[in-house]
Amino acid sequence: MDLIFIGMGGFFGAISRYLAASLVHRLLGPGFPYGTLFVNVVGSFFLCLFLPLSLEVYQISPEIRAAVTVGFCGAFTTFSTFSFETLSLFQDGYNIVAFLNVFGNLFLCLLAGWLGFVVSRLMG
Repeated sequence: MDLIFIGMGGFFGAISRYLAASLVHRLLGPGFPYGTLFVNVVGSFFLCLFLPLSLEVYQISPEIRAAVTVGFCGAFTTFSTFSFETLSLFQDGYNIVAFLNVFGNLFLCLLAGWLGFVVSRLMG
C-alpha cells in the first residue's frame, strides 16, 4: 500500500515540477536555470517544513507522510532530501559530516554529470 501512496505523490510531484519550472522559465527567460533553482528551493523549504511538522506536531500517518516526502518531494526535487538531511546533521552537531555531505553531493554530482556528458559524446 505504501508504494501506491508514494506513486500517487510522485505523479503529482513530477507534474508540479514540470509546470512550476516551465512557468518560471517562461517568466524569467533561458539565461539561467531559474526553473530548476525554483523547484529545488521550494522543495527544500517544503520538505524541511512538512517532515518535522508531520512527525512532531500533527502526527500524520506514515502512508501520507511517505506520499508527500518520498513521492511528491522526491519527484518535485531530490534536492529537498539533501537539504533536510544536511540540516539535520548540523542540528545534531555533526558539522564535519554535514560539510562533507555538502561537498560530496555537489562535487560528486557535478563530476558524475560531467562524466555523463563525456560518455554521451563518446557514444554519439
